[in-house]
Amino acid sequence: MSEPMCPTCHDVPTPLPITVSIVASNEAHNLPRCLASVRGWVTDVVVVINHCTDRTADVAREHGAVVHETEWRGYRDTKNWALDRCTQPWALCLDADEAVSTGMRRAIEEFFARGDHERFAGAEFARRSWFLNRWIRHGDWYPDRLLRLVKMGAGEWGDDPAHSRIVMSGGAVSRLSGDLLHFPFPDMKTFMWKSVRQSDDFVQIQSARGRRWRLGETILRPIWRFVRAYLLRLGFLDGFPGLYIAWSTCFVTFLRYSRLYERERHRPPPVTLA
Repeated sequence: MSEPMCPTCHDVPTPLPITVSIVASNEAHNLPRCLASVRGWVTDVVVVINHCTDRTADVAREHGAVVHETEWRGYRDTKNWALDRCTQPWALCLDADEAVSTGMRRAIEEFFARGDHERFAGAEFARRSWFLNRWIRHGDWYPDRLLRLVKMGAGEWGDDPAHSRIVMSGGAVSRLSGDLLHFPFPDMKTFMWKSVRQSDDFVQIQSARGRRWRLGETILRPIWRFVRAYLLRLGFLDGFPGLYIAWSTCFVTFLRYSRLYERERHRPPPVTLA
């Protein structure tokens, strides 16, 4: 893997006024990489856990994080609950399967050194994912820009409860260099399992919005997603992993809209057979 996260941070004389905010459940295998990437150059780390059956809490404490436990409130509300526990003027919001690259850390340090933290209320980064033994640099997965560094009080997690992003309430957002590293799927099976599980969230959200099933949408949207990811966004340059991602996204999109059909036409089976 090229450009790993920063293993040590002894060259930073003073930690930046940042609290790292992480929500984790059964993430003992991912947390060491995530926490090592921020060790020494931020002021503190808050890890909010829920329903853990592994060593997530112990691993977090071993790496110097402050651990809070709460019930699961959904992605959006749990992440906002974690954000409320931050103690510094700025928060860096990470997932347990993410890590700060050397380039991203350098960009954040320069952001504060230039005084940009006085002019901006947030900063966004490109997120680069590791899948099938390579970095994915094209298609729908990259650059996947995300707002993750935010001044306290200037933004919070919003949008859909299932796929929340930070929404700013005021202030300008800077776009910084350096990638946020993402390790979402250890294998194809996990990728498909998570994608199918997320179709539950899709059906729930669309139902709440009163969205109806449409045949044209069910056919055309999957085709468009493949063409966009594989051809227009150059997913083919990522080799077979790029093809797998584009084709799987096509299938998952078809599954999601097909499940709207299932929801609308679901009926209990007949009690007696004719």
